[in-house]
Amino acid sequence: TSAFLVKVMHGLVAPQRYMTETARRDFVVNYLHLVSEIGQLESEIRRAYTDPAVEEPDAATILLRTRLAELRATQQGRQPLAEAILEEQVSSVLSQAGFGQLGQHIPPVASHFTPLPLLLVVSPRDRIENVYSRSLEHGLDAAEMESVEERVESVADVSSLVTPIGGMAAYPAMLLETSSIDFVTTVAAHEWTHHYLTFRPLGWNYDASGDARTINETVASIVGKEIGLAVLVRYYPEFAPAAPAPDDAGVPAEPAPPSEPPVFDFRAEMRQTRVQVDALLAQGQIKQAEAYMEERRKVFVANGYAIRKLNQAYFAFHGAYADEPGAAGEDRIGPMVNALRAASPNLHTFVSQIAGITTRTELEALLAEGQADT
Repeated sequence: TSAFLVKVMHGLVAPQRYMTETARRDFVVNYLHLVSEIGQLESEIRRAYTDPAVEEPDAATILLRTRLAELRATQQGRQPLAEAILEEQVSSVLSQAGFGQLGQHIPPVASHFTPLPLLLVVSPRDRIENVYSRSLEHGLDAAEMESVEERVESVADVSSLVTPIGGMAAYPAMLLETSSIDFVTTVAAHEWTHHYLTFRPLGWNYDASGDARTINETVASIVGKEIGLAVLVRYYPEFAPAAPAPDDAGVPAEPAPPSEPPVFDFRAEMRQTRVQVDALLAQGQIKQAEAYMEERRKVFVANGYAIRKLNQAYFAFHGAYADEPGAAGEDRIGPMVNALRAASPNLHTFVSQIAGITTRTELEALLAEGQADT
């Protein structure tokens, strides 16, 4: 409620209207640098309180904590303007993509940087399905997360996971406080897509079935990435990924052979893991599936991916974001949604079509129709 009131009050003044595009860009970049400095200070303070070699952490961090308070005060003063600039930039790109009329969107783009709550996800042990989820307070440490999971699993034969999230489609959308402009633009567009779909069948039925949830989240991921990238290219080109350079004939050059063995492919490895887990669970081998997931978790950790828990609830949550191979395994929803996007003439047409469906059968029919028209 307070975030919404701040949005309303700031919207009445709208100081960004009197800033040049360059000034807006610089303001947002400097704001994100400020967030980065705050994060570094907080990490340094946490290390002091966890390092046994620091005998008096209060005294050792007094200057750091004073500086952190100063930066937080500065951030609080700048945050509404940074949010407003980003909202207008995302809105402008959405308008260019065909969403909204005369630059206005229903609902308007609205985002708020804030520490996000954690999410408790519960799945049955004998299959992968998100049967219950609930927001938890921000700031639980790993031990407290484990305690919540243990309590849930002690009263029911389920798999549970407490996990961080990158955004929440409240209104205004809650975005993870981060210094990454790529992340911010992508998640702002992702969460706005959820707001947009709220007024359409795919949004109304978000909790009706796992298929509806996966279609919804996959659509939001596709829109988030496309619109987020377009915002970077238009307003923050120095942060946009470089396009591949064509050869002299105007045809992209063949990729050079790798000089080293391929690095660990997280998505491919996670997809392989999900496929094997599904096969074991289908055979009723629950304990074997859980032992396999723990062994695979150790492989991911050894390759630099600090996954605290890999279980049925992990796949129930992450498998809903199926725009790329990974935790969804062999589920065809992600590839079908991607194929529909490829068959659509533009992003707006794609979203308008898919917003009216809620089931896998309807998705298959829509895809068949779209492919027949191309």
